[in-house]
Amino acid sequence: MTEQMVISIVREAFYYVLIICGPLLLTSLVVGLMISIFQAATSISEQTLTFVPKIIAVFTVTVLMLPFMIANIKKFTIELINMIPGLQ
Repeated sequence: MTEQMVISIVREAFYYVLIICGPLLLTSLVVGLMISIFQAATSISEQTLTFVPKIIAVFTVTVLMLPFMIANIKKFTIELINMIPGLQ
């Protein structure tokens, strides 16, 4: 296994992590921003107000994106398994 191969595998792993986690993080960011704007406009200073909407939104996006996420994880895993015979 060469250094280039390791760098390529790590680069692909980071790519798939971003592809899989990106929608969840973006959803959490958008919901948190909307709740923060609502809190600033209404002068509500409750710290726990953001957690329930974020959890619900992230759960919903996870359920909707689950086939896409599993397909990407499967694709990356198959690529790694197919590379095993060439690792000498």
